[in-house]
Amino acid sequence: MTATANTAYLRTTPAERLPPPAAHGGLVGWLRANLFSSLGNTVLTLICVGFIAWAVPQLLRFFVFDAVWSGADRDACLASPANPEPGACWAFVRVWFSYFVYGFYPYGLRWRVDLFFVALAFGIAWLAWLSAPRRDIGAVYFFIVLPILSYVLLSGVPLIGLASVPTSLWGGILVTIVVATVGIVVSLPLGIFLALGRRSKIPVVKLFAVTFIEFVRGVPLITVLFMASVMLPLFVPERFAPEKLVRALIGVALFASAYMAEVVRGGLAAVPRGQYEAAQALGLPHWRMMALIILPQALRVTLPNIVNTFIALFKDTSLVFAVGIFDFLRTIEAARVDPRWATPVTSVTGYAFAALFYFICCYGMSSYARGVESRLARAHRR
Repeated sequence: MTATANTAYLRTTPAERLPPPAAHGGLVGWLRANLFSSLGNTVLTLICVGFIAWAVPQLLRFFVFDAVWSGADRDACLASPANPEPGACWAFVRVWFSYFVYGFYPYGLRWRVDLFFVALAFGIAWLAWLSAPRRDIGAVYFFIVLPILSYVLLSGVPLIGLASVPTSLWGGILVTIVVATVGIVVSLPLGIFLALGRRSKIPVVKLFAVTFIEFVRGVPLITVLFMASVMLPLFVPERFAPEKLVRALIGVALFASAYMAEVVRGGLAAVPRGQYEAAQALGLPHWRMMALIILPQALRVTLPNIVNTFIALFKDTSLVFAVGIFDFLRTIEAARVDPRWATPVTSVTGYAFAALFYFICCYGMSSYARGVESRLARAHRR
């Protein structure tokens, strides 16, 4: 009787789930935990908010609200009674936009550059989409088919009716994309081989890898570019000497591969020793062990550093102008001194357009890497 009476007071259904206290959950809780968790954080938050409140309206006024969006020459961007304090001269960017993208590439052949951009975007999307079908075919397309297709489109092959276009006419965003893509695609596999060579037990291989890595990392990129531009033709007959852009591509790829080798070596060192021993216990040969067991873990661990190296390489492509190559930044330098567009705001607008382009590309790479990193971390926890 007593037991029955006691069980009458027991809950038979789950209690209703209540929201967290307002001070610990939702927007207020997030603000307290991240922005106002201490006196120091509160002071820094207020300073940052004050700076944003002062800077953002000024930037919006200059680059958006008071900006000049149309015009045929400098007169549109000069002060006038209707616009006494003109903002950014986006009309300058609009008029020179094709030059910023193609450089001196012949106007009637620019459809080939557009097709190259489409083919490159398709290959990147195929590999970047982790759930895409037949990514093995996508890898073959990106690393084998795309380079051949790009050469045929951009340089031309008269035998198939595509007129030759020397690399001296290439320029702008086209050159920046080509240099960055070649540097990224070549530096990762070459850096992996150099990292493995540095850890090799064969003295000659290890000596070569260490010497190459330390020498390249010990000099600035601009020095490597000058060496590739001046010294590389000395090692081949004059008629086989590569063009100036090809020399820069070789210099950038070698420079990036040395840094990539150290990044990969750090990932290899982070793999637990037990993984090596387990692979050896299974009887796997050295190269199969590295390809199937060790390298996938090392690349996953060091993925943020790999992407950081790619972003740095993408921005460093602007240094190729020092060896006479018309990259994106060089085209802006050439256009901003045009007397038809000489205004106090022309240079600022051109550099702002360049900064926006580099920011979008680098932020896109960084965001994608964070997504892949999160996905790999979730898969690792399962």
